[in-house]
Amino acid sequence: MTGVIGAVLQVIVVGVGSPLLVGAMRQVRARLEGRAGAGVLQPWRDLRKLMRKEPITPRGTGWVFRAAPLLLAGTALVVAAVVPLVTTASPLDGVADLFAVTALLALGSVALALGALDTGTAFGGMGASREMTVLALVEPTILVSTFALSIRVGSTSLGSIVTATVEDPLSVISPVSVLAAVALAIVTIAETGRIPVDNPSTHLELTMIHEAMVLEYAGPDLALIEWASAMRLSVLLGLLASLFFPLGIATAGAGALALLLSMIALVLKVGLLGVLLSVGEVFMAKLRLFRVPELLAGSFLLALLAVAASFFLA
Repeated sequence: MTGVIGAVLQVIVVGVGSPLLVGAMRQVRARLEGRAGAGVLQPWRDLRKLMRKEPITPRGTGWVFRAAPLLLAGTALVVAAVVPLVTTASPLDGVADLFAVTALLALGSVALALGALDTGTAFGGMGASREMTVLALVEPTILVSTFALSIRVGSTSLGSIVTATVEDPLSVISPVSVLAAVALAIVTIAETGRIPVDNPSTHLELTMIHEAMVLEYAGPDLALIEWASAMRLSVLLGLLASLFFPLGIATAGAGALALLLSMIALVLKVGLLGVLLSVGEVFMAKLRLFRVPELLAGSFLLALLAVAASFFLA
């Protein structure tokens, strides 16, 4: 029962708190740039406004265009339920496999790219092709870097990896963890479309990746996409915190108080990572599009080095 409550709490925290995280990151960036900003609650206001609008479907699109936002939001919610964020004793731990979680993330990205292609517009095709280029380098890096952490545990279950780190906190002070952490941090930025890979606030056709795929969406469909994008950011930051700094996460046999403290710890850790990401974006310029594959290839190389070091130290 504790595991069920923990899984439900994870979904609630991610679903409700993700837009607040995006609002807080925008507020931090605005303050550092000398602006007042729109406020932390502005993303929820935007979602409410979009949900009240009439859904519009471009002429010539089919069921793929309409199903993409639902599939993107659905996969984000499933990943939020299975990834160990609040507790490692989730009843879904059997499916919280490294390969399953990575496949779910890739499924959401592919669905959005197919929805963009279904519009038949130049922007949709351009954004989809760029997204697939990024995806081809991001997903293998997530697999390989997390696999490097699973070698010492002997299991690809994310819950088992986090539990082993909780039992032996000093294990994160190793070359394997450092290399894997840097690789995962880079692909998290790329997967969520943040600077220097992409700029979530731009609409310049020569630079945008994610925004090019969602230009034809409006109303509730666009609200689902924005909500799902915020949830994916929260989940990836939470996974990064759980793998390398699982302080406060509840384990098997924990009580209600431990779950509450774990939820507070999750909010603080993800919030801190979000603030650090926002601060970095202020002092960092966006890379040229042709330099992005070089950055992602470098992160994949770091992940391979982490695997090699893990086998060497095993």
